[in-house]
Amino acid sequence: MRAMVMLWAAMAAYGADAALVAKGAAEERKACVGCHSLRISSTQRLSRAGWEKELDKMARWGARIAEREALVVYLVEKYGDDKPVEALPRSADGVGR
Repeated sequence: MRAMVMLWAAMAAYGADAALVAKGAAEERKACVGCHSLRISSTQRLSRAGWEKELDKMARWGARIAEREALVVYLVEKYGDDKPVEALPRSADGVGR
């Protein structure tokens, strides 16, 4: 457990490994989009603990997550609680998609 905390702290300090983030992005497409769009994750800003809890919930609901650590690293790197919320795309009439 201590080693995992140290690893996470090092990654937070120096940025996540690009290969692990890429693996997490691929896992997001495999594990998440079968049930919902990526807009759900892209509009949230959660801490690592928040994403862990969210993945626990999704697994209880039947999500099959093969690369959990990579997915968590990706979600924190892309949608962590320290990241700005991106503007949602709008259609030509100004209504959200």
